[in-house]
Parts: sequence; C-alpha cells; structure tokens
Amino acid sequence: MFENLSDKLERSFKILKGEGKITEINVAETLKEVRKALLDADVNYKTAKTFTDTVKQKALGQNVLTSIKPGQLMIKIVHDELVELMGSTAEDINLKGNPTVILIAGLQGSGKTTFSGKLANRLKTKRGKMPLLIAGDVYRPAAIDQLKVLGQQIGVEVYTEEGNQNPVQIATNGLKYAKQKGFDLVIVDTAGRLAVDEQMMDEIAAIKKAVTPHETLFVVDSMTGQDAVNTAKEFNDRLDFDGVVLTKLDGDTRGGAALSIRSVVNKPIKFVGMGEKMDALDVFHPDRMADRILGMGDIVSLVERAQEQFDAEEARAIQKKIAKNTFNFNDFLSQINQVKKMGNLKDLASMIPGIGKAVKDMDIDDNAFKGIEAIIGSMTPAERETPAIINGSRRKRIAAGSGTSIQEVNRLMKQFEDTSKMMKMVSGGNGAKRMAQMMSQMKNMRGRM
Repeated sequence: MFENLSDKLERSFKILKGEGKITEINVAETLKEVRKALLDADVNYKTAKTFTDTVKQKALGQNVLTSIKPGQLMIKIVHDELVELMGSTAEDINLKGNPTVILIAGLQGSGKTTFSGKLANRLKTKRGKMPLLIAGDVYRPAAIDQLKVLGQQIGVEVYTEEGNQNPVQIATNGLKYAKQKGFDLVIVDTAGRLAVDEQMMDEIAAIKKAVTPHETLFVVDSMTGQDAVNTAKEFNDRLDFDGVVLTKLDGDTRGGAALSIRSVVNKPIKFVGMGEKMDALDVFHPDRMADRILGMGDIVSLVERAQEQFDAEEARAIQKKIAKNTFNFNDFLSQINQVKKMGNLKDLASMIPGIGKAVKDMDIDDNAFKGIEAIIGSMTPAERETPAIINGSRRKRIAAGSGTSIQEVNRLMKQFEDTSKMMKMVSGGNGAKRMAQMMSQMKNMRGRM
C-alpha cells in the first residue's frame, strides 16, 4: 500500500539532504518532485497543485532551528499537510436513531456487500449493536446469497424477499421488520452498476427517501484511483452522502483516491477495508495514514490490533513462562494463531517504524506459518510441552512427519528460542533491524516448506 508513493516522496526529500538552510530554489526543486510523486499516485491535479503550493508557503515562512535539518522540517510540513488533506481527524459513524439506518451505495465491484458484512460485524462486536442486513441488490447474480453467507459467518440475520425485484419495497419492508423484531441497527446493501447511469441514481435516491437513513456511505474501490474520485463526486451530487469507505487498500493501490477524495467531495473517509476477512475493517485515521505514506510506520494501529486479539491474562501468563524459561511450543503455536488473526503479515510488518522498507520486497503472505504449523503438528504432546527433550532422532521423526527436512526443523527450534527474547529485542536499540532479520528468515523458511 502506497509503496511507490512513499519511495518517490523519500527521493524528493533527499534534495534537501546536506543543505544548511531552506531556500526558494531548493524548496522549488523538492516540491517539483513531490508534485510528480502525487500525480504518479493518481492524485487529482488541482489537489496536488494546491497541496504543493501550501507546503511551499509554509516552508519558506519558517526558520530552521539549529537542531532540525531542512529535510526534516520539510517532511514535517508535508506530513501535516497530508493529514489536513485527508481530513485532519478520524470521523465517527452516526449511530443515532432506533433503529439506526445505514445505506450503502457505490459502483458494482467496489465491495459494497463485503463491506456491509464487515460493518455489521464491527458494530455488533465493538459497539454492542444488534444489526439486521437488508439484501437490496436484486440485479447482480448471487448478491443475495453472498450476503446470506456473510451473515451466517458473523451471526447476523439477513432480510430478503425472494422474487421481489423492487429494491425500494424490500428496503421499506426490511425496516418495518427490524422495528417489529427489535433490531437497533439496519444496514441496507444496494445494487451497483458498471458505470454511473440515471436509472441507478434514481433508484438509490428513491431508497434513501424511503428509509431516511441516519448515515449514507459511499463505497469505492481505492485501486481505481482518480476514476473513484470522479464517481464519488457524481454520487455526492445526487445523494449528498455522509462519508466514504475505501476498499482494497491492501492491494496494489497508488493512493490517489485516499489523498484526493476528501478535497474533491468535502466528505470524510470513515472506514478502510484491508482484506476479505470480516474483521479486516479499520476506522480511517488521517494522521496514521500520513505516517505510513511517509514511511514512519503506524505503531498505534498495530498496538490496537494486538489488543483486540491478545488476551491480557494469557499475555501475563506467557510473560511469566518466558521469565521462568518454561515457554513451550503450545504457547508458540497460540501466539502464531493470534498474530494470524491480526491481518496480513506484510501489512503488519509495515506498521513497525523502520521495518516497512526492509520487508517491502519480501513475499510474506498469509501462508507464511504453514510450514511451522506442520512441524509443530508432528510433535508429540510431550515434545510440545518440553522442547528440551527434542533430540536428534526426534527431530528426524518430526521432519519426516511434517514433510520437511531436519534443517528446517533445526531452524524452527532456533526461531523458537529467539521468540522468548522477542520483546527485549524489539524494545532495544537494534529491535527494528533484528525484527527485519527474523521476517527475512521466516520468508526463507516458508520458501523451503
């Protein structure tokens, strides 16, 4: 995510490296490259120009402190302007009303149905809501079935009317059903089209008028770049939506939509989708996104994800085991499973300051732990409980049982020993470097399994 933009911005700041002070000439050279980087990322031209003009004014209007280098000052100014460009602060969703009604709109293929499920899951688990999903997409084949499957996965009821081709009626009847059954949240999934057309706009406008939603969210595929921003403007002119949802930010996105959409439609980005899993939905934080774009990591989001997945009591028990040198492979496997729940491994690594560049070219995916899990699965209960008993003959048997080699088993044993020291290494001065080395070792290990 944003790797190309991050690299180009970093190169532009190098123009100021070694400079003793900020001048109009070196600022102009730097911002010329910054503007190119933004345009290459598919940022709206007017947005890019306004952005660099503002940065130039602020940069030339500041004196560089003796403790701050010109390049560092420029990075700070660009960071602050990126935050401002994307909306300054995170915007919460409006949950007033009983039931709260949320209308989902967007083009076909943008991820509306998946987002509807994710949002229902998030508000159910984090806000204690009792949601009802309404299947209002009567045109796309299997759209209703897809929503039913998602509803089953997250334990949320889906309202459907088989055979009814009138989405306005379905939405209206679904809202009545929600009130009768005591649901306090209604999420209406609607149909998309391959392109904006009058019939589509009339239909979504009619649904909005019928159910009077407390929140209307426009879902956009971030990989479509500037086209997404243009589409958002057309929808906003008709619907006057309340917020934007960017999906597929874990893909090969150039970042243009995230950087342009707020300034073009003047509506906040409220959520970002980072994968297909039902918990892969995050509140959009402009400051954290600016950190990631400039290669500073996003340690706050990483900690929040960890807090969601890791049990405090279990964590204390693990710490005691590490201190007493009784940490075993059952604990190790438990930690792996919890890390996997946090999301895409490469994305997680990129959140750690200093790690993003080290892992950007690595092939780290969700299957990275399969070989490790196979080896641990081939151990006896006694071996998992007491790793010290795993001698040469046991390693040979474990390798045969897991379809790996003795060398791979030996590497896992070494990695297991390193895990007990992980917290100390990460908090120490060489933590980032050591973590990058361990990620590299994991990649090499996966490649051989």
